[in-house]
Amino acid sequence: MKSVLVLVLFLFTTVSFSQVVINELDCDTPGIDDKEFVELLSDTPNFPLDGYVLVFFNGSTSGGDSSYFTIDLDGYTTDVNGLLLIGSNTVTPFPQLIIPANTIQNGADAVAIYLGNDTDFPDGTLATQTNLVDALCYDTSDADDTVLMALLGVSEQINEGSGNNTNSIQRFDDGLGNPNSITYTSTTPTPRALNDGSGIVLNGMLIAVAQTQYNEGDTFNIDFSTEQNVDSDLNFSFTLNNGGFNTSDYSGNTSLTIPTGQNSVSTTINLIDDTADEGDEVLKIVVSALPTAYLALNNNIEVRVVDNDFTMASFGVPTSQPYPNLNPAPLTVQSTQPAGYYDSLDGLSGTNLEQALQDIIAEEGVVRAQTYNDVIDILEEADQNPANSNQVWLVYTEQGRAKLDYQTTSNNVGTWNREHTFPRSLAGYNSIDLDEVRDGKDVFWNTTADSLRHGNSDAHALRAADGPENSSRGNQHYGQYNGPTGNAGSFKGDVARSVLYMQIRYNGLSVVNGFPTTTGQMGDLATILDWHRNDPPDDYEMNRNNVVYTWQFNRNPFIDQPDLVEYIWGNQMGNPWSQPLSVTDFNTETIKVYPNPVTDKLFISGNKQNYDIAIFSSEGRAVLNQTIINNSYVDLKLASGLYLVKIEAEGDSLIKKIIVE
Repeated sequence: MKSVLVLVLFLFTTVSFSQVVINELDCDTPGIDDKEFVELLSDTPNFPLDGYVLVFFNGSTSGGDSSYFTIDLDGYTTDVNGLLLIGSNTVTPFPQLIIPANTIQNGADAVAIYLGNDTDFPDGTLATQTNLVDALCYDTSDADDTVLMALLGVSEQINEGSGNNTNSIQRFDDGLGNPNSITYTSTTPTPRALNDGSGIVLNGMLIAVAQTQYNEGDTFNIDFSTEQNVDSDLNFSFTLNNGGFNTSDYSGNTSLTIPTGQNSVSTTINLIDDTADEGDEVLKIVVSALPTAYLALNNNIEVRVVDNDFTMASFGVPTSQPYPNLNPAPLTVQSTQPAGYYDSLDGLSGTNLEQALQDIIAEEGVVRAQTYNDVIDILEEADQNPANSNQVWLVYTEQGRAKLDYQTTSNNVGTWNREHTFPRSLAGYNSIDLDEVRDGKDVFWNTTADSLRHGNSDAHALRAADGPENSSRGNQHYGQYNGPTGNAGSFKGDVARSVLYMQIRYNGLSVVNGFPTTTGQMGDLATILDWHRNDPPDDYEMNRNNVVYTWQFNRNPFIDQPDLVEYIWGNQMGNPWSQPLSVTDFNTETIKVYPNPVTDKLFISGNKQNYDIAIFSSEGRAVLNQTIINNSYVDLKLASGLYLVKIEAEGDSLIKKIIVE
């Protein structure tokens, strides 16, 4: 809390505090609107802004003239001209204070400077004149928000221009001190420069690289140039570290000098080609500080480093079995379903079968719901490109894309995002604020069959998708949307089984014939059944089922047991279900697997002469195959973790869980 004495001095003196004002605002820029900024001006140069806070207010009906974004200015100082520029990485010159792109709303809204802390203005705080230093109400050809103006004591709302304008709002002070001394004009932006053209002209430095992507083992130059020749040696340094990318990943000189009378210098960076599968990384060129007479025209330049040590799965990409696939290859990835997972279904039919299935995949206290942002992590694992571990495999367009290319702005070209196979608008589920949290596997919600909102983040019905193609699909039903022309159609069975899963998992959802308009219904059932029959589950789909299971503790049964579809919607409706491979005579009473947990030797004891043993990792990948005689052991040389042991003898099979210590 700020001292009461500080507040009193501010209110009753004119010399202890330099006045700080909003000097320039650009709330709307052409294109994707990522170059917006706000600029502050202090009466004296190099003025510390400790004790000030910048608050943005939303004047829309939903915003209620309340705060939506706050910046505590403690630790920041204006420059030699008394300016502090606030904006995203894309603003030129480079701001002294960085905020995310697309943060500043277009209007009718307001921005204000207060004495205080950011904690004084939690989101949703009504605009106020208490401790107010300066305020600007603005719009982009919108009607005046007279309520917001009154709350801030402002008599005029300034129009920047219509949408996608090229203007900024600039403050001018004629210095006469009368009520008309302060005026605002919408004109060509002048970030990091005084609006009237006065002041010290700073020498801008530009960072340049030839490409935005290189491979491990490549060499590239970074060029630094100033707008004017330097009048004395300019010494500076930069870093490349970012996340996992550090000094072990490159070599080269990062402390440089532009000699007197010159305006450029270059350095060569060698990207080290190691043998570690670190995944693609991004280096960030950051000049940490420049002398007072200089400013950075750009900074935080990102360059992708492609790791050539990616791994490949034992199975191929889905396009290896194009649609229609009437002769599918046997699966090599085995289901990691626990023993007896579907046993309760045997002998049931009709609604009894559906209810028993829902009881399994929506079991309260067992099944977990993750956040919508957790789905990004799930998809990076579940939808990993089998041909390149640094990529995800995109549904519909059937191609790999770098995991690093997840869409984070309004521009979706060349990116991937989360595609709901059962669209939000058709289902009626939506996000909540907590869905924006990315808190990992071990933090989750309890969920039931009635928890329809959790369908928004159910990874069994979410896929990595090309950004523009996701937009093209929109909320169309399958049958209306059939995917891009010329593709193999390997996605069709996958998305069919995912939407059928949603009907069983959540009360209120159904898959019907035609193209319904009723919320909760999706079509076209006939198309979806056709896609299911002609594109059976493959190794890729089984692997993602196994991965999602590790997060949600439920499975898509139509991948594990594809014939169930016929018993619920298809040509076996009304007939009692029976699992294809019964283990009635091959159960835990006639066979023992011990010890468990196990260190090295796993013993198998039963009443058969020989057993075929297959051991799978928790992701469903085969790690060991061996035939042993009864009452002997398998010699394990496995990393610690959870594994599944499939035991087969004389046509019967059993799956057991073991823990290797």
